[in-house]
Amino acid sequence: MRKIFYVFLSVVIAFSTPAFSQKEVRKELRKGNKEYKGEKYTEAEINYRKALESNARSKEAAYNLGNSLYKQSKFPEAAEQYQAALSGEKDNNLAAADWHNIGNVFMNNKEYQKSVDAYKQSLRLNPGDDETRYNLALAQKLLADQQQQQQNNQNKDKQEQNKDEQQKQDQQKQDQQQDRQEQQQQQNPDEMQKENAEQILNAMMQNERNTQEKVKAEQVRQQKQRKTDKNW
Repeated sequence: MRKIFYVFLSVVIAFSTPAFSQKEVRKELRKGNKEYKGEKYTEAEINYRKALESNARSKEAAYNLGNSLYKQSKFPEAAEQYQAALSGEKDNNLAAADWHNIGNVFMNNKEYQKSVDAYKQSLRLNPGDDETRYNLALAQKLLADQQQQQQNNQNKDKQEQNKDEQQKQDQQKQDQQQDRQEQQQQQNPDEMQKENAEQILNAMMQNERNTQEKVKAEQVRQQKQRKTDKNW
């Protein structure tokens, strides 16, 4: 995925730049390049920054500083240096390399839409770069996955919201029904007492009827028993 270029750029130094500054820039760049090759990226960063102190417009120093920062996972700072190297760059291949590495920074930050845009810009400048084309395809796939996940999360949140709303409505209906019942009880206390009294009276009368029927049944049984026991 990563395409960190390590090149010794041929940058034309402006005529207004003093000769000693050119020498100092080349000196620090060589030292930085040596440290970079040895994977001593912090030391390389120091040398590239010294080169920029000697010539703040050195695209070579800015670009290589961006690479050393990228290797240290200092992605925002690396992007700043790539942008600085890109500013006013007329060489399409070098500009394409800047855009490629800017795309890599966005990829590491999971800003896939921005990485897609950066890789496309790189390919416009250098259409034959297969590595950039591969990174573009990967970024597009990750972007699609990210968007799908976001959509799934939105749908899940919506379902949860609908569920909560339904539960809230159901609870409101239950509360309203309970309130109506309580209001009815408060508004008609006499009717409630009368209804309860009638229920109690009916129950007592039913018990009385049941008792009488049992007594009658027992009397009939005894009469039948006496007839059966009579001597002839």
